[in-house]
Amino acid sequence: MNEAQKQTAQQGVARGAAVALVALLFLGNALNYVDRQVLALLKPTLEAEFGWSDADYAHLGSSFQIAAAGTLLFVGWFVDRLGVRVAYSIAVVVWSAAGMAHALAQTVQQFVAARIVLAAGESVSTPAGLKAAAMYLPVKERNFAIGLINTAPNIGAIITPLLIPPFALAFGWQAAFWVTGALGFVWLAGWWYGTRNLKPLGDLPERARVPWGILLSDRKTWTVIGAKFCIDAVWWFVLFWMPDFFNRQFDMAQGELGWPIAIIFTLAALGAITSGGLYPILLSRGMTVNAARKTSMLFYAVVVLAMPLALLTDNPWLAAVLIGFGLFAHQGFSTNVFGMTADIIPATRVASVIALGAVAGNLSGTAIIEFAGYSLGSGRGYVPLFAICGSAYLVALAFIQVMIPKLKLAAE
Repeated sequence: MNEAQKQTAQQGVARGAAVALVALLFLGNALNYVDRQVLALLKPTLEAEFGWSDADYAHLGSSFQIAAAGTLLFVGWFVDRLGVRVAYSIAVVVWSAAGMAHALAQTVQQFVAARIVLAAGESVSTPAGLKAAAMYLPVKERNFAIGLINTAPNIGAIITPLLIPPFALAFGWQAAFWVTGALGFVWLAGWWYGTRNLKPLGDLPERARVPWGILLSDRKTWTVIGAKFCIDAVWWFVLFWMPDFFNRQFDMAQGELGWPIAIIFTLAALGAITSGGLYPILLSRGMTVNAARKTSMLFYAVVVLAMPLALLTDNPWLAAVLIGFGLFAHQGFSTNVFGMTADIIPATRVASVIALGAVAGNLSGTAIIEFAGYSLGSGRGYVPLFAICGSAYLVALAFIQVMIPKLKLAAE
């Protein structure tokens, strides 16, 4: 084999490794949301069996958020120091075992303990995925890959409500936790084999020290943190409370909840996919990085204004579509935030910055989950919550504009 043939073979191996990486990150992110969504879908059954109140359920959600936020303070360091391959492997083992442990829980406290460990493991997924994209994928391919990976939670959230409620009715709620948790160990075998040929771009180190002084003094870091704080509350609110919304607002039984939730997350997936394509299209039309990114964000911030209209209809399917437009916008906006981070933050710091942003997002998620329990328990209903959702993205975009009037690539 001559040099040209060797080079062609090496390029083929590298291309195959990149495709495998994106596919595995997609599947890992999907499983992440399968495991975390099972509890919300089984709420009517568990509520009846254990006598939970709205406050009890809210505390289960907020314990997950607080645990994830606390863990995320260390996740960036964990991923940057161990590298994506090892860090993600450890995380999947932890969250899969914790997901299965829900089947053994008999009290609120035991469910809380399982949720805390689940949160600790699952908090690694997004920082590890974004670091992998920044570390192993060229800039021209990165945004599309991030958009594709960011559709994964929606695919998990579409499939889970269609399969889990009838599965739980047929085999029991414990079986739902056993099976979904076990899927992570199947994925782990594919991850360890499929990523064996990964090579970082250029001379980037797979493991690096985290320069916390530089990180926290950088205005770009706080831009990502602030944006994630604004928008992630909406995602957590929808993920955690929408089954209850359709059960309460439209008197839908557990076996009926899957379809409206699937509609919502199908539209969310479309938001992530279009975002992965919209930004490059705007760039190809001559827009600067700054203009293309912020124009894309503005489009999604306007679309989300349809979401509060769900409160004005007595048709659950129209409500699902309107809420779906909200998550369409969320995923589009969120993909742009992730892409912006990968562009403006050096690759060796991406996991740490994304982790800090996720801390902020989990804290705002905790706040809205607890506020939802209070609002519903005090008779205020869902109106204040949908008002927050409608305004969050315009606030986030305004914050980004104030913090960084002109976005530039990290290499510039």
